[in-house]
Amino acid sequence: MAVIPTRTTLPRLLRALAGGESRPPFPRRGHGRAPRSEPARSSSSLAAAAAVAPSEPEMVGSRGLGMEIFGVKEYEDYRRSLYGGITHRALLVDAVGTLVVPSQPMAQIYRQIGEKYGVEYSEDEILNRYRKAYEQPWGRSRLRYVNDGRPFWQYIVSSSTGCSDSQYFEELYNYYMTDKAWHLCDPNAEKVFEALRKAGVKLAVVSNFDTRLRPVLRALNCDHWFDAMAVSAEVEAEKPNPTIFLKACELLGVTPEDAVHVGDDRRNDIWGARDAGCDAWLWGIDVHSFKEVAHRIGVKV
Repeated sequence: MAVIPTRTTLPRLLRALAGGESRPPFPRRGHGRAPRSEPARSSSSLAAAAAVAPSEPEMVGSRGLGMEIFGVKEYEDYRRSLYGGITHRALLVDAVGTLVVPSQPMAQIYRQIGEKYGVEYSEDEILNRYRKAYEQPWGRSRLRYVNDGRPFWQYIVSSSTGCSDSQYFEELYNYYMTDKAWHLCDPNAEKVFEALRKAGVKLAVVSNFDTRLRPVLRALNCDHWFDAMAVSAEVEAEKPNPTIFLKACELLGVTPEDAVHVGDDRRNDIWGARDAGCDAWLWGIDVHSFKEVAHRIGVKV
């Protein structure tokens, strides 16, 4: 009997054909946080990604592994066999690591702000303790980022610095809601997104983040670039669970097969989006700028 691939079987089929990945591409409900699938980056790059604001640490190690099991052309050919002609009526964009990045290394900020609260650990010590804390299963709920994410981040900050002072935590927590803490990955993003919207392409942010994401993007004056936001703390699903991608498509009024997601984590962004039926491109590997994204969609900037 012939096997007919569906949206959710596509990535599994591709990996099975290649004799590769056998793990489920997203965590099952009730099983807690899924383990990392790839090795950690260097200390400097991880420090740039880690912050008291959600840094989507599953993106660690994703950029240097080359193309997906099959190349982009092979994957696009396979999508055509499922859906016919490929259309990209919507662009879904990952937040941390793709749209925005922390302006200073996490350990540096933890140390600088923490000095007046008695934090004595070096930046290297803070970074190492942060890693260990983040790798521990978060057992208080199925999600790390529930509402404002405070319980989770209080645990991370105190574990990283040895300081449980509530004023210290609040100062750190609030710092990561300001434009001092973040900057855009691509300085040409606004021009590109304007061109995409004029061409009729709908835009959404899809992010594992707590409820501070909206004020962060407002502080950076880029929230108005997007027609919708699917935030894990609001949707109650974290990438790579396809639910969050499906919610973004629902908010935009498009079908998943008409959307492409761009993100910098292979497991969370690429496998997660493809499990939802979306196309997906890996930031820093498949595409290196939003102008390149627009070109691949077919919009001239």
